[in-house]
Amino acid sequence: MPALSRGTKILALTSIGVFLVSLDVSVLNVAFGDMLRDFGTDRRRELTWIFSGYNIAYAAGLLTAGRLADVLGRKRIFLWGLGVFAVGSFMCGVAPNPEFLIAARVVQAIGGAMLTPASLALVLPEFPIERRSAAIGIWGAIGGIAAASGPTIGGLLVESLGWRWIFFVNLPFSLLAIVVGVRLLHESRESTVFRRPDLLGALLAMGGVGLLTLVIVQSDDWGWLAVRPGIVLAIGIVMLLAFVARCRVVDDPVLDLGLMKLRFVSAANISALVFSAGFFGMFFVNVQFLQQVWGYSATGSGLAMTPGPLTAAFVAYPAGRMAHRVGHHRLIAVGAVLLAGGITLLNLLAEDTARYWSMYFPLMVITGAGVGLSLSSLSSAATAYLPSARYAMGSALNTTFRQVGAALGLAIVAALLTAALSTDDPSQGFHRAWWFVSVSVAIGGVVMMVLFRRPNAEELSRADA
Repeated sequence: MPALSRGTKILALTSIGVFLVSLDVSVLNVAFGDMLRDFGTDRRRELTWIFSGYNIAYAAGLLTAGRLADVLGRKRIFLWGLGVFAVGSFMCGVAPNPEFLIAARVVQAIGGAMLTPASLALVLPEFPIERRSAAIGIWGAIGGIAAASGPTIGGLLVESLGWRWIFFVNLPFSLLAIVVGVRLLHESRESTVFRRPDLLGALLAMGGVGLLTLVIVQSDDWGWLAVRPGIVLAIGIVMLLAFVARCRVVDDPVLDLGLMKLRFVSAANISALVFSAGFFGMFFVNVQFLQQVWGYSATGSGLAMTPGPLTAAFVAYPAGRMAHRVGHHRLIAVGAVLLAGGITLLNLLAEDTARYWSMYFPLMVITGAGVGLSLSSLSSAATAYLPSARYAMGSALNTTFRQVGAALGLAIVAALLTAALSTDDPSQGFHRAWWFVSVSVAIGGVVMMVLFRRPNAEELSRADA
């Protein structure tokens, strides 16, 4: 059996971190009921912040973490991120009350934000440009599969060992990745930047993205048209505008605004925003439907969704190898058709009576193929053609768009499900949520077909400059 190449080893190592971070975005969906029983049902409102706090801190920290990786070293930030994530996981596992658990989830998110962009920046230099799409396809698919398989893994852990083991299970994998990473990884950084990051720009970026994400995740609780979210949104927009202005005038900005002038970067990130809203909304509403309408248990609903992630994993690698040859936009468009079409059929065929093998299972295979073609190719389209000095920053930008899209999608489907509870037909909430998913995914595919173009030699040279 031939020895694994260095690139393959680094891809496998960094994928451990990406898998753990992505898994913790969704794994708590099935554990929430057990947490309520432990801490008290009267703490429901506070406990929802274990989701919101994680999403806000993760989204807010990505851009700054990407720039820190470029300046201070990708290996250093990746390993520090793993360490912070492990500490946060341990704190979550031993949390004595909701307040401590929420704070620990924020620590987890900070670690995740540190390691995610650095991980891709460590992978890309190990592959020639014609093989990067395949490598990024695997890297991106790992994150998507982890998020989609969260209900399955969470259900098994909760029912066998208890909800605290959702966090404890991160510890051995994080420590293994740190030990191996110290020996395997080589340090790299951008040699043309000042050693001191732009702290004011970092604060504006974290504040602006954090407040925007806060408005999205709290919109259902606050009300979409209430005064408070309007004020928070306005402050967030002002901070983001100030951040953009800051990036225009400083020598070493947190975000190189020239990236968004590259057509392949802007198209892939806009598509990732709307596609992620549909994708993350999809598995949330599917879990709720399986449990509330078909009466599945936490483990049962997770296992019922497993064919989708497995199919995505099977499709993602060959899709990544094909992306550079046939075009990212074409693969993503086909994937969007499969995913949007599968959810549309589910919307039209779903009934109160469970029909798993005859209806749900084949549709999960179809939608899983769509995810495998699309999700990993979006990460590849946004970063594969970037110059080496912009790997971490480009990855952070793409992940930020995806995370904000995920928060938006989850907020919208949750609002649709909640609004339907007060009507004569609560099941309409699921149908409206599925329509939202189908439309969002379809728009993501259209954006790529209309806007995305592979960069030519002149554009690549300009990006490198």
